[in-house]
Amino acid sequence: MKRISTIIGKLPIELIFWISALVGILFIDPYGPQHFSLCPLDNLGIQWCPGCGLGRAMSLIVKGDFQASWSMHPLAMFAYAVIVFRIIQLIRNIKTIKHYG
Repeated sequence: MKRISTIIGKLPIELIFWISALVGILFIDPYGPQHFSLCPLDNLGIQWCPGCGLGRAMSLIVKGDFQASWSMHPLAMFAYAVIVFRIIQLIRNIKTIKHYG
């Protein structure tokens, strides 16, 4: 257990954040009527927000429902690709340089 905590302690915080974000997306129920929102505009009661629906649309991508994802938020595929690309960059950085700067 101590070895696992030392390995995780050496990982960059950004890598842990992005991986946990993708794991969190797996647990979103995009088909449910209610969903948890961190959006400040939604919490203020404003109906339109350019980012709202992005998490649910990314969850639909993971579930294989690409058409519903595209109709919910067209940039979800791009955002998913950017996050995966960034995770790959951070892992390569760990393997080659051995520091995170």
